[in-house]
Amino acid sequence: MSTTLNREDVVRLCERVEGAQTRAYSIPKLTDEYPEMSIADAYLVQNELRRRFLQQGHRLTGWKAGLTSKAKMEQMGVAVPTVGFLTDKMARSENTVISVADLVHPRVECEVAFVTRYPLAGPNCTAEQVLEATDYVLPAIEVIDSRFHGFKFDLASVIADNSSSARYVGGGRPRNVHDIELRSIGVVLEKNGEIVQMGAAAEVLGDPAEAVALLVNILSEFNETLPAGSFVMSGGITAAVAVAPGDNIIARYQHLGSVSIRFGE
Repeated sequence: MSTTLNREDVVRLCERVEGAQTRAYSIPKLTDEYPEMSIADAYLVQNELRRRFLQQGHRLTGWKAGLTSKAKMEQMGVAVPTVGFLTDKMARSENTVISVADLVHPRVECEVAFVTRYPLAGPNCTAEQVLEATDYVLPAIEVIDSRFHGFKFDLASVIADNSSSARYVGGGRPRNVHDIELRSIGVVLEKNGEIVQMGAAAEVLGDPAEAVALLVNILSEFNETLPAGSFVMSGGITAAVAVAPGDNIIARYQHLGSVSIRFGE
């Protein structure tokens, strides 16, 4: 992948994104100033952001695949999935109250999460290898939060913004991947007692394990592997739903149980 940004540009854009994330304000998409910014450039910014967060005491817990469903691609107007990193500071417990004061455009989506037992490496990782390396899967809710004005962005900008990563919550009951048919898992997302989204895990690249394999292969492009013990979000099954203080969210998964969170000021 070719790059157009120099080190000074990368640091400048990382600082811009970091400020928006940590102080919860929106910014113009990065390509407004850097129209030639490539996907490789975007990952340089994301990797610099990860380096800074780890330096500040965050612990890397795993990764997420973003924009992996047809619904998400259509909603965001993009055609290529992305990856982003997850840290312990983003994790929240089930039934917890998540503050929206430190978020810009909070939205929720349902995902199947994988926890790995063995490491995985690209560039030729397959869904079958993912399943063999998986300790268990569990239902999860991801709170995404684009830091760009009006929740509008392009692919390079969203990657630099760590694929809109913000918070994540796992719950339900862990299951062995060989005991269930991942593709056919149905999910219902409820907001304040009303069903707002429904879908099946097959919406995620035909099989969530395919999304994890794709993530591993993208990681290999910048000489990264997926360690054992990683928590991996395989991508939103449905379109993301906006949330505000006072909202109660429940995601109900066939075979995997449910996850619930609440939002406050």
